Amino acid sequence: MPTEDELFAAVDALLEEEPQLPPPAERARLREAAGIPQARLAKAMSTTEQTVKNWENGRSEPREPRLSAYRRLLDGWAAKYPKPGVSEAVPAPVSETFTWVPAEERSVSTGPLAESQEVTASQTPQQPVPSQPVPFQSVPALSAQPVSAQPVSAPARPAAKPSASRRPEQRPAVHLAVDARFPHGPLAVLDGDGSAYGMDGIVLDCPATTIPQLVDWTLKESGIGAARLHRNGKDSDPLIVLTEAAAVKFGLPERLEGLEARRSLRLPDDHPVVKQITRAKWELTQRGFGPWPRIYRKAKGNQRQCVQLAILPWDALDERMWPGTARLAPAELARVLGIYAQRVITPRGSTAVTGLELMTALRPPTRALKDPATGEWAQDPHPAPGSLGKHPVDPAPPEATPEHPVVVESAWQGGFLDEEAYQWVRDPRLLSDEECLRPFAIGLDINTAFLAAAARLVVGLSGPERVVRPVFDKKIPGSWLVDLSGIELDPRLPSPFTPSGLRPEGPAWYQTHTVAYAVELGHDVRPIEAYLRRETGAYLDPWHERLKNAYVDTMADLGVRKDLDDRQFLAAMEHHKQADPGLAAVLAAIKATVKGGVGKLRERPQGRNYRDGDRWPALQRPTWRPDIRAAVISKARVNMHRKMLNVAKATGQFPLAVLSDCVVYASPGPSPLDFLPYTTSGKPLPGSFRLGPTPGLCKVEGVQETAWAVDLMEQGYNPARHIKGGDAVLEEGE
Repeated sequence: MPTEDELFAAVDALLEEEPQLPPPAERARLREAAGIPQARLAKAMSTTEQTVKNWENGRSEPREPRLSAYRRLLDGWAAKYPKPGVSEAVPAPVSETFTWVPAEERSVSTGPLAESQEVTASQTPQQPVPSQPVPFQSVPALSAQPVSAQPVSAPARPAAKPSASRRPEQRPAVHLAVDARFPHGPLAVLDGDGSAYGMDGIVLDCPATTIPQLVDWTLKESGIGAARLHRNGKDSDPLIVLTEAAAVKFGLPERLEGLEARRSLRLPDDHPVVKQITRAKWELTQRGFGPWPRIYRKAKGNQRQCVQLAILPWDALDERMWPGTARLAPAELARVLGIYAQRVITPRGSTAVTGLELMTALRPPTRALKDPATGEWAQDPHPAPGSLGKHPVDPAPPEATPEHPVVVESAWQGGFLDEEAYQWVRDPRLLSDEECLRPFAIGLDINTAFLAAAARLVVGLSGPERVVRPVFDKKIPGSWLVDLSGIELDPRLPSPFTPSGLRPEGPAWYQTHTVAYAVELGHDVRPIEAYLRRETGAYLDPWHERLKNAYVDTMADLGVRKDLDDRQFLAAMEHHKQADPGLAAVLAAIKATVKGGVGKLRERPQGRNYRDGDRWPALQRPTWRPDIRAAVISKARVNMHRKMLNVAKATGQFPLAVLSDCVVYASPGPSPLDFLPYTTSGKPLPGSFRLGPTPGLCKVEGVQETAWAVDLMEQGYNPARHIKGGDAVLEEGE
């Protein structure tokens, strides 16, 4: 134990220590007072604009030699632009929020009041202090006996530490069902000072100074992880998210650059951090040490030894999928990621990777069985009912991509499935005068259309079988060669058989749902050939159910509940993202998980060195299933056409354009209530577009003038792409 003299000496050293820089908010104030934009400051400091933003929002701190130069600049600005209402000659009282003053003024401050002020400064973190800080729990790492996440008396962090949590009290706290093995939740966000921020305000002390030490601490002491989602599955590996300051502390570069393809970026094998991992007898997956490195040793029995890292400064959280998270403080980011982990799964990479991992987590490929004769567990696990199994299955040639080995090796020339989302614009010559005179063009977006299509979707679980001249059966998933070109449909609607909306020309390959819709429309279909799967099941049902609940629960937390009527729903949607930006990021990530997961079912080869006919890594997965992807998209497109057809039959209204899950109509008023069909009792017309917050229902994508939309159509552009007011893009997650 330390002596009393040693403890007092350590405390005296803290009392004498001065903050090197003002709090982040004061840094931004001084720069703005000087009229200097962040880009100009970044140029002067020979760094990036994003780094300056990080300095001013508390995500990172400058290091030498920039630290001294930045401090000198701030000292000069502070002398010229003192904080309004604060006397430069008299220090602020101890009870007030700490106000930074230039170094030369601090050095001449004397007397008890100045000394007391130094105490306050040394205990104040370099972040803005909220008016009502949220209490947090600072807990030590786990010892031999797991501890619950309760406040501890010593050692405790300074009282000012709660300012690191920027979560307003009214925001929903998410409480995981505590597993005794993982008392501190599924993940933590680690900052440069060793603070590991978890869910519910927990802050752990992480003493690690190297990546191998971090992995050891995470597995042995942190109490971080999550229980399996299925009894036959595996527990989720603990996730540690590294801020920029933490990444630098562990010897990682501030940016990961050097290759064209972002997803291929990784540290070279001779990097010191990679060598540390190897020397400590840990391994990296084939992806290496990139934005989402996975570090592991071979499992001991049923106990996995694996830690997932996410490196924030290397864009582990893509701003398109996780909007706004780059600006969040570590505690708030832990809340956001924790909510996603609770409702979806602990992130394992991009939202696309995570969407695919969720499928396997909910439908494990194998299960353990006991030998009825001996009562012993079988050594080899058995295939689990309803799963895709543990071995990959090659697709039929028309279901594959042109570079796939089954296509190249067989010299296949028979065409391919073209089951993609809509990209269609009506011929402007088919617009009526009445439509053109309607003042508004309104875009309706189907909520998570691919997720809605996955509900009760029967897909093939086995490999394809070729059948010649088959009798069509809508209950059998597969690919059918059939001629649908003779079917006459209203040209004011897109064809339901092609993503372009154009009438097909001659025989082509279609997924079961597309052919079944032709039968539903009253046409006789006579397939020429088919590749069918006899073993079937609703493989995506658990995936659909979990993501649907995640979407609906997050919308409800944002104030958009299922019990709202249409007018209340539209009003709630106008400001739901502003209610809680963190939850809005969770919602965006859930939607990206759906699209990305479906896209990953047909992941294409990457890298400039790839040659057609070579097998690429994704083909080693049982979840490389382009036929399942085609089934989802086919059903989603058919669902969209069915709604458009029902609206046309009921009201005579036809769409102007369609892009994926967004359809644009001309409207007499600025609200969808002005043109959507309702029954005499005031209920939405069955089978048409309905407003609401659940998958498959609609929300407003955007409102523009009809003249604007018609002008785009005449120029050959799709108004559905721009109806939101920007350049929306079609992203399938591939």
